[in-house]
Parts: sequence; structure tokens; C-alpha cells
Amino acid sequence: MEKPLAIKLAPKSLKDVLGQEHLIGKGKVLTNLVKNKKIFSMILYGKPGIGKTSIANALVNDLGVRYRFLNATINTKKDLDIVIEEAKMYDGIVLIMDEIHRLNKDKQDILLPQLESGLITLIGMTTSNPYHSINPAIRSRCQLFELKEIETDDIIKGLKKAIKSPYLEGIDIDNKSIELIAKLSGNDLRFAYNLLEISYYSSDNKKIDQDRIKSINNKPVFFSDKNGDGHYDVLSGLQKSIRGSDVDAALHYAARLVIEGDLDSLFRRLSVIAYEDIGLANPAIGPRLDAAINAAERVGLPEARIPIGTIITEMALSPKSNTAHIAFDKALEDIENGNVGTIPNHIKTDSTTYKYPHDYPGAYVVQQYLPDKIKNKKYYSPKDIGYEKNIKNIYEKLENIKKHSN
Repeated sequence: MEKPLAIKLAPKSLKDVLGQEHLIGKGKVLTNLVKNKKIFSMILYGKPGIGKTSIANALVNDLGVRYRFLNATINTKKDLDIVIEEAKMYDGIVLIMDEIHRLNKDKQDILLPQLESGLITLIGMTTSNPYHSINPAIRSRCQLFELKEIETDDIIKGLKKAIKSPYLEGIDIDNKSIELIAKLSGNDLRFAYNLLEISYYSSDNKKIDQDRIKSINNKPVFFSDKNGDGHYDVLSGLQKSIRGSDVDAALHYAARLVIEGDLDSLFRRLSVIAYEDIGLANPAIGPRLDAAINAAERVGLPEARIPIGTIITEMALSPKSNTAHIAFDKALEDIENGNVGTIPNHIKTDSTTYKYPHDYPGAYVVQQYLPDKIKNKKYYSPKDIGYEKNIKNIYEKLENIKKHSN
């Protein structure tokens, strides 16, 4: 079976790699390793399609070292044992391992001593954050290199190189179409090559125009793996944008989730934001959000974007308060630390001395509710903002009554 264009165009040397100027180029770390004929165990991490595999292969090609390629998910302990035996036979080997974050404990136990002795030099690759996802013992034996997104200009450069290659003979494509492919690629060079190739082979005359490209794919690609960091980065960007009252950024991150079709994650995170970040400053936002979610689910996409956009705009521009959940966190912390005490007798179930507030003016009477051990504890500290101004006034009035009743 014929290899995809992206594999055919894979760089054979670091000098052919597009982007990653912080690692590759005159005086840069990876280029200097090749120059000095030296390699160390490392982990290359970053989004898909930005050159992790290309850089790993280019490094071993430039250095002319013996290497093997494994995938932590697919390959077995037996496969790893074979690599180790080969390393012993040739006094060392470079192991390129994809999906390194999925390496299970059994394989880790086999690999670690070989890394420690230097028998195996590891080049690991992952789309996950290695500080969170990779075993610390392996991580401590490797240098970590983050790969950056490839700029659009570099994507275009790669596409033009592909067009001039012998693999797309007779191709007819203009600059506007090249730019459209680059735009749709979402900074993923592999995706750009794949879209170019399918556009070429799906044309009856090898002519590629914008209509042809849009008939194949009309949505930009972005990294939002539901099981990886990219997905949670989008949700984090959404929450922090709403918390920071940046309505434009909030709408941007919400739009990513809508385009992806992941309304469940969007609605769950908005529900958290309504109470964590807006809270008592605008307590009506919770029911309003529920109404917007119900409307969105009822009408479905594309019309769902209307209530979604409306409620996100309101949430971003709403006054913000986190006092209620912070107060509750303090109460939970007391319980977890054993700071509880005995419930006062007069509010126990069988009490005969409890003062029923509704029998008093204003439905309020001063009496102790907290246990003696923490009777003066204050968890809640109101903000003077939005609706919470009203709550603050009531709170201060009640505190003043308590103070003068003692």
C-alpha cells in the first residue's frame, strides 16, 4: 500500500524540518547536538502534526546511530526485550517511542535500568504534558523539549515544497487555494499534507481550487483531544476568560467547543462557572444558564449557538463573586481537620430550649448555632458587588445585632 504524502515528505535531516526555530538552527540545542555528534535521552512534546516524529527521525539520521521505533500503546514487553538485547549486542541503541505517556508500569520497570546505565537512549514523543502524564522516574532521566505550533507561513512553505515534489505530478493549484489549506490545517502540517493529497486525487484533472478544498473540509482543525491536555486547555481558557470578564475570549473558546460538537463539556463547565465565579454577585445566573441550556438542547445545532452565545456574553459581563464557595471550602477544611465540636444542646432534635426564629420580630433571634469549640468562627466574607451588596447589608446588620446582644 502506498505511503501517505506526509510520510513521503518527512524530513531526513534537521535542516529540512519546518518551524521549531527555538530548537533547530544555528546555535540551537538540537542542531548543536548533531554538530557535536552527541545525543541524550529526551522527550518531545506538543500538539499533533508539528514535527515530533520528524525531529526524532532527523536526529538519528543526522547522527547515523542505530535506532528502533516502538509505540508504548501497541508494542509489548517482548518487543522492548528485543530492543534491549539488540542494544547489548551493539553496545547501545536509540529507542524512539511514540505515546510515551502510555507506557505501563511493567514496561517502565524494564526500561528504567537501561536508561540509567545508558544502554538505551530514549527519544519519547507525546501530545500530553510530560510534567503531568509521564512517570517521574523516566522524566528525571530525560531532557524535556516542548515543540511549538508551526506558523502559517511554514505550513505554506511545506505545501509549496509538496507541490514541487514528484509525488503530485501535474498538479494545478493557485496561491489562494494553498493559503486556504494552510488556514484549515490549524497549524497541523500533517493535516495540511493530507488535505492537499486528497484534493489532488479527488480531482479528475489534477486541478485544485477553493471549491474543491471546501467540498472536502470546510472547518479548521484545532487540537482538543477529549482525553488530553488540549481539551482541558480549551475549557480552562473558557473559564478564565469569563472569570476575567473578557467576553470576546469567552466566546472564542466556547465556539471551539461548539464547532467540535462537544456541548456536554461546555454546559458542565458553564454550570461550574455560574456558581464558582459569578455566585452571589448575580445568583439569577444559575437558573438563567439552565434555561439557556434547555433551549439549546431543545433546538439543537446550529440554532443552539443563539442561547449559548447570549448566556456566555451575560456571564462574562456579569459581576463576579466567589465568596460563597470559598466560605464553604473553609467549612469543609475544618471538618476534614477535625475542627468540629459538639452541636449545642438547644438546637439538637430533642431540645426544649430552642428559640423558634419565626416567633420573633423580623423572624430573627440571637442564639448560638456553632459548636462551642468554633462558636466565633467566620467563614463568609461578603463582597460589595452586584446582588451581593444586598446580602452584605443583611449580613452586617445581623452581625451588629449579635454584637450588641452579648
